[in-house]
Amino acid sequence: MWITVVIAALFEIGWATGLKYANDVMTWTLTIIAIIISFGLLIRAASSLPTSTVYAVFVGLGTVGTVAVDIIFFGTSLNIGVVFFVAMLLSGVLGLKMVTGKKEEEHS
Repeated sequence: MWITVVIAALFEIGWATGLKYANDVMTWTLTIIAIIISFGLLIRAASSLPTSTVYAVFVGLGTVGTVAVDIIFFGTSLNIGVVFFVAMLLSGVLGLKMVTGKKEEEHS
């Protein structure tokens, strides 16, 4: 079910980028479709996985992906601050995922 969260995050990257760069009916339509798919998949994943962890992973992957898209495709500058805080975000998300996985195993 975690693959569903990853796919939802990919669509989040699409709609977050779309919110910034959409400028015609087609790009706004694609942005809205990406929002619907993203949150639909998020709801599906949260129904069988820990909601707080699902949301943290979803937002973390979406944030990192959106920063990467801005840097790679739109020429946003990369600096030590961006690298530091993206690394902090990823370490927090990964830590939360690892701790949540252990708690689930203990309860089983």
